[in-house]
Amino acid sequence: MATTLMLIMLVLLLLGFPMMIPLIVAAIVGFIMSFGGLSQMETLIQQMMGGIRPASLIAVPMFILAADIMTRGQSADRLIHMVMSFIGHIKGGLAISTATSCTLFGAVSGSTQATVVAVGSPLRPKLLKAGYSDSFTLALIINASDIAFLIPPSIGMIIYGVVAETSIAELFIAGIGPGLLILVMFSIYCLIYAHVNKLPTEDKAGWKERAVATRDALWPLGFPVIIVGGIYGGIFSPTEAAAVCVLYALILEFIIFRSLKIADIWRIAKSTGLITAVVFILVAAGTGFSWIISFAQIPQAILEAVGVNDAGPVGVLIAISISFFIACMFVDPIVVILVLTPIFAPAIQSTGLDPVLVGVLITLQVAIGSATPPFGVDIFTAIAIFKRPYWEVIRGTPPFIIILFAAAALIIIFPQIALFLRDLAYR
Repeated sequence: MATTLMLIMLVLLLLGFPMMIPLIVAAIVGFIMSFGGLSQMETLIQQMMGGIRPASLIAVPMFILAADIMTRGQSADRLIHMVMSFIGHIKGGLAISTATSCTLFGAVSGSTQATVVAVGSPLRPKLLKAGYSDSFTLALIINASDIAFLIPPSIGMIIYGVVAETSIAELFIAGIGPGLLILVMFSIYCLIYAHVNKLPTEDKAGWKERAVATRDALWPLGFPVIIVGGIYGGIFSPTEAAAVCVLYALILEFIIFRSLKIADIWRIAKSTGLITAVVFILVAAGTGFSWIISFAQIPQAILEAVGVNDAGPVGVLIAISISFFIACMFVDPIVVILVLTPIFAPAIQSTGLDPVLVGVLITLQVAIGSATPPFGVDIFTAIAIFKRPYWEVIRGTPPFIIILFAAAALIIIFPQIALFLRDLAYR
């Protein structure tokens, strides 16, 4: 059955169908093969509907809506200006500012693609003017945006938390350490790159300018305070935090900054609705497919065939890292999380791995895959936004991918990078 389902999905993908179609068709074919017909089709439909029923998923459209409001408003520009005022003058400071801005906006949006748009649009022209090559600039933007998948609120972590029945609040706080680690590693690389290529520095901002920039950015900086402080202060749940973020974004952009008008609400709501519909259809289809392969015990057969069950905790983590990375080079990250997480669930349980650690590693790997050729989704977002050819977008990515793999290796060797803050807050 496994070979048949994979062939069906591969053929449909090659024919150009969107990912939801191969998932649904494969689930239906698998159902027919397992149950001998369509007489109990309502069972599969119930499984698919059950996939989008968890209350935690309400946070997904809320965070998408909040990110859309802020991307169209002034929040991203104010955060970028503050970062630039403090570190723009050091060697490689402009590139480091870009990576830092991606981290800060990731703490606001939780979306890699929103971060590519919000940070890349204003900073790419500045990087090019300063002498950075376009290949380096594009690679920096799409790979630094990966940090948005780790820093809370992370849409990827929400999906994993629902699928793996793991605390989303614990996943959120566990992603902070790895996110900051990657920021430091990227910053070191940017510093070396700037020195090797003898790139000029920006004018140093005075303390008055820094004070003004910080004051202007205080309102946008309220988002991570709301999310992290509210959740871990016991004020509200991650889902409630998402709703509060939407309200805060509306107040910020429509009332305080006055960067948006009432007429913009329709366009923002329409955009959010379209993205949410795609996400939830993928979640439903992925849930149905995962149920079918679990019912047929395909995951256990695959793991036994490759010997993962006998590999031990480190071996399982390595296998997870490789599998999720390769899959996200070709398929949307949400689909990969939905399909592969149940496959590795038996091995994770048998080896006693912490599901929060596994969630952080999976989130990191899907983020890396999202920015990796041939079909990483962030690559095509950059192509669409910056109007640059495919080869130019991917040419500068190898050094960043190596850095991200090094970060993944460090997390496997030193799990406390991810678990320290979690243990501090919950143990």
